[in-house]
Amino acid sequence: MASERPHPGDEASMADPVLTFDLPALLAQVKREDTWASASRVGRTLVKTQNLRVVLMALHAGATIPAHQAGGPISVQVIEGTLTFRTETHTFTLRSGQLLALQAGISHTVEAADEAAFLLTVAAATP
Repeated sequence: MASERPHPGDEASMADPVLTFDLPALLAQVKREDTWASASRVGRTLVKTQNLRVVLMALHAGATIPAHQAGGPISVQVIEGTLTFRTETHTFTLRSGQLLALQAGISHTVEAADEAAFLLTVAAATP
């Protein structure tokens, strides 16, 4: 049976066999929290297993996630707003509905051109 997570962040439910999420409702909830008012960006982990992590990220306009790299392949799916995604060799403008996939170990930065939200999916590194 699918589990709708009423309390994101509940470690026990993050690894349930089947999960469903109401992304617009979760995003609205994030934007009502005190953290959203005081921070340039907020992340909410939705799924966390040994091999997969899915995080809902919300950024204020102009917010930047400095250069970093992931140990496994990632995808970034924009669900609201516009992001500028930069690697050492490419710059991508990503809008709502667009998806970017990136292999492990590639340094990148993310900047919100306007208020934006995206789903970050991180897969485990393969040996």
